Amino acid sequence: MNTVTRTAATPERTEPALLPPVDVIEDSSGITLYADMPGVPRDKLTLRVEGDQLLLEGEIDLALAEGLQSTHAELTLPRYRRAFTLSKELDPAQVGAELAQGVLRVRIPKTAHAQPRRIEVQVS
Repeated sequence: MNTVTRTAATPERTEPALLPPVDVIEDSSGITLYADMPGVPRDKLTLRVEGDQLLLEGEIDLALAEGLQSTHAELTLPRYRRAFTLSKELDPAQVGAELAQGVLRVRIPKTAHAQPRRIEVQVS
């Protein structure tokens, strides 16, 4: 899934939202975020870059089967929202994402100048 959009600053939504738990793992070539967003289908997930901010938003779609009524709900808010400030070492134009089993995986590589590189040593 590559549904990342780069936009100009837009007004912040003001309705309350859940903060999805996120694991951030850094390696020599970039970072990977794993966000737990159960109940969010792909078509109700928004991932965008605004300036130096990465914004995750998802609307929960937990429809009840016909004829059933909920007597207890663990989740009382219908959406997730989380924002991250991106380091200048990261390349927001190369963000990749996939959603599987309620977990959003976002990969952000480092820019070319921030990547480790091997320097050849000449013998004279």
